[in-house]
Amino acid sequence: MLRMIKRKVLIAVFWVISVAFVISGCTFISGVSETSNPTTNIPQTSGSLPSFVSVLAEVKPAVVAITTETSVRFFGRVFTQEGAGSGWIYDADGLIVTNNHVVEGARSVTITLQDGRTFPVVSIKTNAAADLAILKINASNLPVLHIGDSSRLQVGEWAVAVGNALGMGISATTGIVSAVGVRMDTSQGQIVTGLIQTDAAINPGNSGGPLVNLTGDVIGINSAKISEVGVEGMGYAIGISEALPIIEELAK
Repeated sequence: MLRMIKRKVLIAVFWVISVAFVISGCTFISGVSETSNPTTNIPQTSGSLPSFVSVLAEVKPAVVAITTETSVRFFGRVFTQEGAGSGWIYDADGLIVTNNHVVEGARSVTITLQDGRTFPVVSIKTNAAADLAILKINASNLPVLHIGDSSRLQVGEWAVAVGNALGMGISATTGIVSAVGVRMDTSQGQIVTGLIQTDAAINPGNSGGPLVNLTGDVIGINSAKISEVGVEGMGYAIGISEALPIIEELAK
């Protein structure tokens, strides 16, 4: 009887050890499998958010601040009103792109480069219907921006708006392309098409500055925003593919 009890105990111990070994072995095999193929059943991420430092280091030297002086008549007296806007260098010999509404009616226009140098604008050519203008300053060997292709933009792509916001110097805001091919009626009764909508902040003074992508290519010209109570993040840029033929014509 004692022998039978001892035998049953030994058999039980044997099975406990065997089961423990099997469980241990399965865990080990499972661990090797996960290590050898770490992507199995693990959600993949797209990595960290991009850095805009290198983009802005390339773009900012070719973005300019525009200061305008306009004569305003008030109660029979003439006053000088100052305005601020932005532009970007299209040609190394002093051709600058901006919006027509930035310089319209101005009696004098001054350009301030990123390095602090200032130049008076010596000639202005505009297309009011397209809200585009080309300014000429007497300078050479200036940094220029690369021109992209707005016709291939997709909603969700990164966008960076660069310009002289509030006349406080060149700064940048980021967002995405919110919509493409937007049509808008302007306050002058004109219809503008081919606009890019972005949630990158566009403030007074940003008009005429570039909207660029992550490679620093110009994809649009910042032009307008909706300023109404309850409306946020709705800025608009003229698509560069729409604007380029007009810019080239004005540059001639």
